[in-house]
Amino acid sequence: MRKLIGPFSQIVTMNGLPLKGTLHDPSLEVIEKGGIWIENELIVKIGPFEELIKNRQSDDEIEELGGDYVALPGMIDAHTHICFAGSRARDYVLRVGGTPYLEIARQGGGIWDSVTKTRQADFNQLLSQTGTRALRLLNDGVTTAEVKSGYGLTVEDELKMLKVIREVHQNQKIDLIGTCLAAHICPKDFEGTQKEYLTHILHELLPKVKEEGLSNRIDIFVEESAFSVEEGDFFLRKAKEMGFSVLVHADQFHPGGSQLAVKHGAVSADHLEASTDKEIALLANSDTIAMALPGASIGLGVEFTPCRKLLDAGAALAIASDWNPGSAPMGDLLTQAAILGAYEKLSFAETIAGVTFRAAAALALSDRGTLETGKLADLIAFPTNDYREILYHQGKMRPAKIWKKGEFIS
Repeated sequence: MRKLIGPFSQIVTMNGLPLKGTLHDPSLEVIEKGGIWIENELIVKIGPFEELIKNRQSDDEIEELGGDYVALPGMIDAHTHICFAGSRARDYVLRVGGTPYLEIARQGGGIWDSVTKTRQADFNQLLSQTGTRALRLLNDGVTTAEVKSGYGLTVEDELKMLKVIREVHQNQKIDLIGTCLAAHICPKDFEGTQKEYLTHILHELLPKVKEEGLSNRIDIFVEESAFSVEEGDFFLRKAKEMGFSVLVHADQFHPGGSQLAVKHGAVSADHLEASTDKEIALLANSDTIAMALPGASIGLGVEFTPCRKLLDAGAALAIASDWNPGSAPMGDLLTQAAILGAYEKLSFAETIAGVTFRAAAALALSDRGTLETGKLADLIAFPTNDYREILYHQGKMRPAKIWKKGEFIS
């Protein structure tokens, strides 16, 4: 059955915009008093509502809106860690009190704390907590999200996490894309060197991940507290040989990871707070998506990713929440993107592109991120008649209506 939704005061389609470089708001396609025809989960036509409704058939459903609404593509959060157990409120209090992030990790906090608590949680406990967070994302207007493992760091516990992510994806309306981040840190209880741990992952875990169809994406954290550039180079090369797409936690505190990402053709290089002009140029001249994670900057009290420089250099910029229990506990993509845009002087088009079609590209998804014929009918509507109000309220204006694959969610 076909369904017509509208009229919207405005439909901001995000259609026809380039993947890379700067975007200016006058280039946005904005359809006034528009409607969207949906059939079999896909958008079949967009245009003026009054023209579309003239061609309706007797069995068509009309979902007529009352009031003012601006439609945007459903948001895509392309970097999250929402599969975890426990809290790191202690870390937060230490951090805002002046203790550096890396020092907290050395004291037994940081990622290892979350690893310990996530290992202790059984499958159903982890399923419930991850499902609750996924539902919150959907209610915030995020219709697709990436979710990383990386708080297990044993074969058994990493598989547990990836299976939880898959089950939440299967049982909820939101689409979840699982990524294997077993190379998050070298676990303290592993008897061997960091390279031996990576070799263990490659031989013992990744074949099972592939065999069970749990993920085709592999991530690694390249940083002083995690893995070196040399270790990352070895791991990424071997993972690619196994047929995995690769991505890198890069340049969070020190540069180096983004160079690896470009060298290995990573889908994305995420963080980039410490990127210099050298790394910016490398990313701009590659097909790797630069991923800003403003939630981590807010949570850690550090500089934002140099988004303005990246865009001006010609890079493709995505924006994600990095929702995790330690450095980015807020998990609010819209608020973070609005704040980032204000600090980095991003246009509305650049900010929204970062959480829609450019974020889709960071997940290698071509069927969503814009509102156009043939794309998934993932859309959200804000209670206003002027799209500029959305970021103006810096996250306080929330989506009032959400559709996933054409189904009304809330």
